[in-house]
Amino acid sequence: MIEPNPKANLLRYLQEARDALVWKLDGLSEYDVRRPLTPTGTNLLGLVKHVASVELGYFGDTFGRPFFDRERPSWWYTEESEPNSDMWATADESRELIVGLYRQAWEHSNSTIAALTLDAIGHVPWWPEERREVTLHHIVVRVISDTQRHAGHADIVRELIDGSAGYLQGKDNMPPGDQAWWEGHRSRLERVAREIDG
Repeated sequence: MIEPNPKANLLRYLQEARDALVWKLDGLSEYDVRRPLTPTGTNLLGLVKHVASVELGYFGDTFGRPFFDRERPSWWYTEESEPNSDMWATADESRELIVGLYRQAWEHSNSTIAALTLDAIGHVPWWPEERREVTLHHIVVRVISDTQRHAGHADIVRELIDGSAGYLQGKDNMPPGDQAWWEGHRSRLERVAREIDG
């Protein structure tokens, strides 16, 4: 069936990505949501903080609808911010604060999407001058792509923490199999990789 409302279709995919990302924090300790599990420091709470800033920037500043009235946080996209500061939470930034900011970002983004047409023109201040002019449609697709990418990162990080895997609560999109089946599956893949490698 063809979606009669393109905005509703785009918002559905955006919200699924948001929900998938936030769900990856459920049931974990403060340590586990913050601990870096890759050489570049990727961590679950940092991913949420990052996508909150992505939404606030693209659906706020780009379309003249800034989220921060006065003082922006130190990790916001400014020349003074520490590199990568939007990708991790400081000791003063609680899980509740970061997730709460992300949920506020959803509301702000959704109101921008509702208020403007998909062909509305915005300007991305941090892009090169020759590429700054964009449509709302372009930005919605870009943010869906970015959020899904980071939700995929969160899938892997969460699996490394406690073995939990899947897309959404109640909709994991995983083939059936118990721990023994998955161990056998992984062993088989390792065996094939070693055989191919020679």
